[in-house]
Amino acid sequence: MDETLLRSLTPSVLGILVRRGADFAAAEDAVQDALVEAVRVWPADPPRDAKGWLVTVAWRRFLDATRADAARRRREDLVDEEPAPGPAPAVDDTLQLYFLCAHPSLTPSSAVALTLRAVGGLTTRQIAQAYLVPEATMAQRISRAKRTVSGVRFDRTGDVATVLRVLYLVFNEGYTGDVDLAAEAIRLTRQLAAAIDHPEVAGLLALMLLHHARRAARTAPDGSLVPLAEQDRSRWDTTSIAEGVEILQAALARDRLGEFQAQAAIAALHADALVAEETDWVQIVEWYDELVRLTDSPVVRLNRAVAVCEADGPRAGLAALAAVDATVPRHTAVAAYLHERDGDLTAAARLYAEAARKAPNLAEVNHLTRQAARLNSRGRP
Repeated sequence: MDETLLRSLTPSVLGILVRRGADFAAAEDAVQDALVEAVRVWPADPPRDAKGWLVTVAWRRFLDATRADAARRRREDLVDEEPAPGPAPAVDDTLQLYFLCAHPSLTPSSAVALTLRAVGGLTTRQIAQAYLVPEATMAQRISRAKRTVSGVRFDRTGDVATVLRVLYLVFNEGYTGDVDLAAEAIRLTRQLAAAIDHPEVAGLLALMLLHHARRAARTAPDGSLVPLAEQDRSRWDTTSIAEGVEILQAALARDRLGEFQAQAAIAALHADALVAEETDWVQIVEWYDELVRLTDSPVVRLNRAVAVCEADGPRAGLAALAAVDATVPRHTAVAAYLHERDGDLTAAARLYAEAARKAPNLAEVNHLTRQAARLNSRGRP
């Protein structure tokens, strides 16, 4: 059973049902039923036309559900005649589904869940495991999201920027449960890049590949975080780095710079350094300046302060940090690092301990606590 094939066919099958007149929520349920049936049947009896098989089964499930629901009898005119079996239509509605699932009326968490379900083909159980919530909670979230977008017209152009932010949220979840969300986000972004010629889509794909290339080196055998400067760069995936750089260069050549391209350029400069000491921090600061111009994001300004420290010294980094709102997440951790670089170990230890209390996950709590303990041990006789 080729699970990747099933997931890749999900959006086009869903799009066909919607274009035939099915309500989005009902169509999505029918497609999920068809996927379950495929998992049961295909190993012993694989179809010659996988997409056509899924369309046929999903449409029949939709008809059965519609006819069984007395409250939806008014739709019978749409579904009286079942289309004859045959090759599935060539039209691909994947792009419209991306836009629909990233509809501005949805919360970010709902948009992510609906994208993983409708476009990614994941089950509710898989999505719930990935986000560490009960399956019933995720089912309610997805149901509400489907109801929200069911009345939205399927033929309107959506907002590419919103779609990209949803995919980036998926990517940043990394790996939990039995679904590798980082790999899934890369797959979906590749799919989007094939459907739309947009430099920021390419920029996001390049950024994901460049970040994902460092995945194996990010944690030690005991699960603790390994800072970028201390990572074993021989463990970085050079194939993914080369692909990411190539995609980024083609996007930058179009001279339509966006924030994901700028972020990818920073990641590429890190990847280009064989050792941490060779990192071109001056160029990285310049790219952060571009990011500030594009986004004026306080998180970008926070990261820029670290780059300024590396390029121009800790005093310059602290001056840059002073202009950043202290309530920005991880501000205290950055302040601790800059104070340590400036030689103020007492302040750094205090700030590391404070940052550990604010950390969003256990891995960061442990890392920051160890940093505080390391500095405190230096001051002991």
